[in-house]
Amino acid sequence: MAIESILAQIDNEIAKLEQIRSLLANTPVAAKSVKAPRAKKASGKVKGKKLRVLSPEARDRIAEAQRKRWAKHRATKTK
Repeated sequence: MAIESILAQIDNEIAKLEQIRSLLANTPVAAKSVKAPRAKKASGKVKGKKLRVLSPEARDRIAEAQRKRWAKHRATKTK
């Protein structure tokens, strides 16, 4: 029974807040100042920034360094 009363109180509070929000949203001052957050696009391209390109040699050096780090990690883990 206690959970049902808590849920009823939460529903009442939500209803009050929705009424207050609708009143504030209809005022001219609030309509200008309140902006909804924009969702970011899921595309991999970023406008205005140039993507950095690595040379194949640089990628190989980075990959080899990572392999060495993992080998060291595995060696200490087995001891």
